[in-house]
Amino acid sequence: MQIKILGWSGGIGGSLRTTSFLMDDDILIDAGTGLGDLPLNQMTGIRHIFLTHSHMDHITGLPLLADSMFGVHSEPIVVHAHEKTIKALKAHIFNWVIWPDFSELPNRENPCIRFDVMQPGEKITIRQRVIEMIPVNHTVPGVAYCVSDQKGTVVFSGDTTTNDTLWTRLNQLEKVDLLFVESAFSNHDMEISKVSKHYCPQLLSDDLKKLEHRPEIWLTHFKPGDEDLIYRECKEMISDFTVNRLTGGEVFKL
Repeated sequence: MQIKILGWSGGIGGSLRTTSFLMDDDILIDAGTGLGDLPLNQMTGIRHIFLTHSHMDHITGLPLLADSMFGVHSEPIVVHAHEKTIKALKAHIFNWVIWPDFSELPNRENPCIRFDVMQPGEKITIRQRVIEMIPVNHTVPGVAYCVSDQKGTVVFSGDTTTNDTLWTRLNQLEKVDLLFVESAFSNHDMEISKVSKHYCPQLLSDDLKKLEHRPEIWLTHFKPGDEDLIYRECKEMISDFTVNRLTGGEVFKL
C-alpha cells in the first residue's frame, strides 16, 4: 500500500493545497485542491473516492475531476460517503446550477460518477485493501477511514475534535502503523477550535491519551500562516508519540 499526499493544508495560498490523499493509483481519500496537481494520465486511474465530509476544502476537486474524466471510462468513478454528505453534494454542487449532475451524465444508466452510501462501521474491500468508515465529531456528519491490507493499517481522521468513537475503534484493532490526524488551530484559538469542531494541540494531546497504540503520527489541516506555531505546540504537548508534519508530496509505503 502506498499513500501520496496531494494536499494537506487547511487552506490555499502559494504552494498550499487542501486535503487529498492518493492511495496506490486508484483510491482517493478526499478530493481537495491537491487533486488538481495530478496529471491527467494519473487522474484516469482513480476509480474510488472516499469523502470524510461535505466541506468545500475536502470536495472541491470532485466536480472538476468528473468533468475532466467525462467520457474516459466505460465504468463510473464511485464516490463513497456518508448518506448526508451525498445529499449535500447533490443538493448544493451537482444540482445543474452550480455544476451538472455527473451521476446522470451521459445518462442515469451509464453515469460518469456513482454515489455509494456508506454506513459508519461498514467495510469495503478493494483490491485486498479493507476500508472502514468510523464516525467522528465535526460540524457536519464527518467520518474517519481506516485502511488495512496484509502489510499494515493506516488511519485518516478527517476533520474532527474531541470524541471517543475514533479512539475506541482504533483500540480494538490489532495495530495502527500510520495516523494522519488534523490539528487545525493553535492553542491560542482553542475556542474557535471548539466552535468549529477541530483539534488544536491541547485538545489533540488530550484525545491521544485515549489511544493504546503508538503509530507514527503525521499532522494535517494546519491553518495557513500558523503552521510552525501549531507544529511546535503539538511537539511540546504530545510527548508519547513520534509527531511529524505534512508539507505535501510525501509518499508513504507499507
